[in-house]
Amino acid sequence: MSGQHRVVVTGMGAICPLGTGAESFWKTLLEGRIAIAPLTRFDASEYPSRIAAQVDDFDPNAFLSRRRVQWTDRFSQFAVAAARLAVEDARRSFNGDCPDVGVFTGSALGGVALAEEQIGVLGRDGLRAVRPLLTISVFGGAAASNIAIEFGITGPTIANADSCAAGAIAIGDAFRAVRRGDVRAAIAGGVEAPLAPLTFGAFTVARAMSTRNDDPASASRPFDRDRDGFVMAEGAGMVVLERLEDAVARNAPMHAEIVGYGTSNDAYHMSAPLGDGAQTATAMERALHEAQIAPDEVEALNAHGSSTKLGDRAEVLAYHRIFGDRASKIPVSATKGQHGHALGATGAWELILSAFMMRDGIVPGTVNLKTVDEECAIGCTPGPLRCLPRIVLSNSSGFGGINAALVIRALN
Repeated sequence: MSGQHRVVVTGMGAICPLGTGAESFWKTLLEGRIAIAPLTRFDASEYPSRIAAQVDDFDPNAFLSRRRVQWTDRFSQFAVAAARLAVEDARRSFNGDCPDVGVFTGSALGGVALAEEQIGVLGRDGLRAVRPLLTISVFGGAAASNIAIEFGITGPTIANADSCAAGAIAIGDAFRAVRRGDVRAAIAGGVEAPLAPLTFGAFTVARAMSTRNDDPASASRPFDRDRDGFVMAEGAGMVVLERLEDAVARNAPMHAEIVGYGTSNDAYHMSAPLGDGAQTATAMERALHEAQIAPDEVEALNAHGSSTKLGDRAEVLAYHRIFGDRASKIPVSATKGQHGHALGATGAWELILSAFMMRDGIVPGTVNLKTVDEECAIGCTPGPLRCLPRIVLSNSSGFGGINAALVIRALN
């Protein structure tokens, strides 16, 4: 649009069960590795669901100073680590007063796992034993604030708690801030650290997660007839967004251009999606309208694909609303069967994967897709598909009926 800046992704960072670093994440995904396994973070032997995608090799000391590690919890540590990887990938330096740079993060649950742990401490040992830093660790904005402190960023620092769409919404809001000229650059993405007994157990009680405990690798099955729920994961994904002219001026790497963003709410139910997919479609329509891209120009989809019965079906109906008969032919990436569902972080991971899809001409396969549900007829394939999409639409949805869509375009 006239008078607005073009916005490019110059850096990408991921802390993921499939690997640390965006390139490692992508490479491991294409190798077909599945990170879902028996949950070992705590004793879940009495839980209906006992599987998860854990980040088992994370060392916060590799990313933060010793003092900063002591001041932060796993939630903020993931966020700072992914942000550092993204900044390094962007070949940028944020080491001082940066009023024209923003931080935008999303997380469904924030630091609730630490709060849960400290409730146990309170009950067992009394108030004096509670961690003094609990109050600055548990709130949802802690991750964004810690990123800002780490890099000396004094521009807008904004966090949302928009359930499983949180990461996509954070990136979308950052995109608009850069495009409008509110900031020249932003660090944006999602983070989640939900693998704690009560937090994890609450989703089990809600019957949202797979109980395929005897075969964890096959548990998450987006769009498959026999899917029975999602598998929880942890981690973070962050990107650096900049004005195109700034990126060109400093000869920065440019992974993709973000061109559209849309959101909506089902206004229907706190845990079940609107069955006809109408508002999921509205979010995509808004993103495409902002991008000034027609539906027939979209060459690949990065699906939310949570592996829940109702969610997958509603998402497919939304695609048919937007793309008509093309919905079953457009190549679709649905990768939660490999890395699990890290709630607010996953939309950021999927944006990163979308950029790699355009770079390498590969749409990842949908693992565990044995028998496609008749009500989920879209362009998923069990193995990777060779094609070179230039425009990708990435879709996210979450509890509360929150929907978000991002449109990205290749730069060459």
